[in-house]
Amino acid sequence: MALADDLDDWTDWDAAAYVLGRILGLFPDADFLDVKHVFWTDNQLGNGLRDALLALVAAGVLGRREEPDEQFRWFGHRDRVQHRR
Repeated sequence: MALADDLDDWTDWDAAAYVLGRILGLFPDADFLDVKHVFWTDNQLGNGLRDALLALVAAGVLGRREEPDEQFRWFGHRDRVQHRR
């Protein structure tokens, strides 16, 4: 699972937040429909994941558009952020 792969095209904000949550290990065995309420209610986890997406936009990692819906996609080069070992 890689954010660059999962967000290679414009993705609705709730699905993008779900992808980020899965990558972080928050929803290891849950389908989107099982946790959809996290994104469609006012709660710390859903709000935090959306804030994290917006922080990645501010950092230049993700792109964001508001039309036709709020959506995110991978914006940077896949090798832009490298892991250090």
